[in-house]
Amino acid sequence: MAHPLSRIIDQLKREPSRTGSIVITVFGDAIVPRGGSVWLGTLLEFFESLDIDSGVVRTAMSRLAADGWLTREKVGRNSFYRLADKGHQTFEAATRHIYDPPPSDWTGRFELLLINGEDRDASREALRNAGFGSPLPGVWVAPSGVPVPDEAAGAIRLEVSAEDDSGRRLLSASWPLDRTADAYLKFMKTFEPLRTAIGRGTTLSDADAFTARILLIHHYRRVVLRDPLLPESLLPADWPGRAARELCGEIYRALLAPSEQWLDGHGTNEKGPLPAARKLLERRFGA
Repeated sequence: MAHPLSRIIDQLKREPSRTGSIVITVFGDAIVPRGGSVWLGTLLEFFESLDIDSGVVRTAMSRLAADGWLTREKVGRNSFYRLADKGHQTFEAATRHIYDPPPSDWTGRFELLLINGEDRDASREALRNAGFGSPLPGVWVAPSGVPVPDEAAGAIRLEVSAEDDSGRRLLSASWPLDRTADAYLKFMKTFEPLRTAIGRGTTLSDADAFTARILLIHHYRRVVLRDPLLPESLLPADWPGRAARELCGEIYRALLAPSEQWLDGHGTNEKGPLPAARKLLERRFGA
């Protein structure tokens, strides 16, 4: 295995278990574009490359199913998993946030949501994944035009301006931009050696390319879904989110073809080999 990828896997092993989170990354990045259903054996083969025990994977799958993120279908002794209805809207919003360029048609105004106590817990994760920040309990903010998830459909909605001092104070209280900037810098430090290796002509096997692609998006997703993708005019001149997106996109485009070849040969659902990915996959990161 290529040295830069080995370092990334070693770093992953030093962190608390994130098997369930990696499963979500695999579904969102690779399985949903190929029909949405996958054999458990395909997932176990992938996680073996991360040295994650099959029992840990099975437990994570069971928890995700119990929490309503995945559904399981048994065909004989084989288990197949599919994204549940609950997860579709969250996945669609996350997909746009991760792969699409930041919106450029900002109006200079922000959406302000006020949510009562009984709905706060149910809407919190959906709002965060949609790009909303929260300066106070029950108060959520995002650039005007960001879709409001169904979980917050009953919120009181207002529009505020970010062009005066009070508006800017509200924004600074809504998102920990310093913490997000640090996370972007850590992401770039982790994956810059991989970009350098690819640029020097290092060839990854199809299996390593798929592993690298999933870990790339797994790490990037953890940062970018906490980034509100504020308009350029509200960000520091040296904001690292721009460079992090460029690095992620460059590596992703280099890994896409060989990683898809691994799925062609190893990905299975209840009907046989996974169908080809939608054309949408080729447009990610402006590919």
